Amino acid sequence: MHIESEKKTVAKSQKETYEFLKNVENFEKLMPEGIEKFEMLSEESFLFQLKGMPAIKLKLDKTEPHHLVVLAAASDKLPFTLRGEIEAIAESQSEVQLIFEGEFNSMMAMMIKNPIKKFITTLSENLTSI
Repeated sequence: MHIESEKKTVAKSQKETYEFLKNVENFEKLMPEGIEKFEMLSEESFLFQLKGMPAIKLKLDKTEPHHLVVLAAASDKLPFTLRGEIEAIAESQSEVQLIFEGEFNSMMAMMIKNPIKKFITTLSENLTSI
């Protein structure tokens, strides 16, 4: 399953946006309003739970300064990654696109596609106000 957010403009430099996303604690600021739980597990991992969904652990998987931050699920039950691609568009502006990649059976994909799409959209929209 491949889901992409729209590219969003952030009023921060590419480096500042990268540093924000690399610090996984900042994802709490991007979460949807109806979040039930957000817990830091380490400097590079956190757990979150949305209403009506199971808790999901994410860990920092890969970074490429100053243009890529990849988070991966810490569980093999739901194998997926969430990639943040950052491009500079001006000295104090960058553009970010979030990309969700996961391998799910067709039944699971059908059930989670819309909630994931909504989640990715919310994260990217919240990025514009960091």
